[in-house]
Amino acid sequence: MPQVQLPLFADGTTAITPELAFARRDQQVVYFNGHLPVFSHPVEDLASFRFFTTQLIVNGTATQGQIVQAFGVPLTTVKRCCHQYRKGGASAFFKPPARRQGHRLTPERLAQAQALLDEGQSVPAISRQLHILASTLHKAIDDGRLKQIKKKRTRAAALG
Repeated sequence: MPQVQLPLFADGTTAITPELAFARRDQQVVYFNGHLPVFSHPVEDLASFRFFTTQLIVNGTATQGQIVQAFGVPLTTVKRCCHQYRKGGASAFFKPPARRQGHRLTPERLAQAQALLDEGQSVPAISRQLHILASTLHKAIDDGRLKQIKKKRTRAAALG
C-alpha cells in the first residue's frame, strides 16, 4: 500500500504550493520540496529568482497565481518572465539587455556630420542642415563618435 508523505516544512518557511516552500536564511533564499532544499540564490539575485520561479511554472510544479501570491510580485511580471523563458531559454535571464541602436545618427549620418564638422561648421548649423537635434550631435561629440575641431582664437579676434 502506498504511503502518503506529508509536506513537512521547517519553521519560518512560506508555502508556495502544498509541496513547495521557501525561506530566507541569512542572505540566501532557499527553496524546499517538503523538507529537502532544492535551490538557493542570494537575496539580491533577481535573475536567479525569476529563472527558478519561471521554471516552476513552465514545468507545471506551480501556477502563475501561486507565485504571485507567495512572493507578492505582479502577474504581468510573471507572465513576461514565462514568455522570456519560452522564447530564449534559461540563458535569457542572465544576458544583459540588448543595446538599442539610435535611428537618428546612422553610420551614414555620422559620416555626413563629421564631414561638416571638418569643414568648420557649427553644431547648430549642422543640426539644421541634417534635421538632427543639436543635443544629439553634442552627445555624439561627448562620447567620441564625432570629433569637433576646436577653432583657435587669435588675439586680434579676442580683442574684437
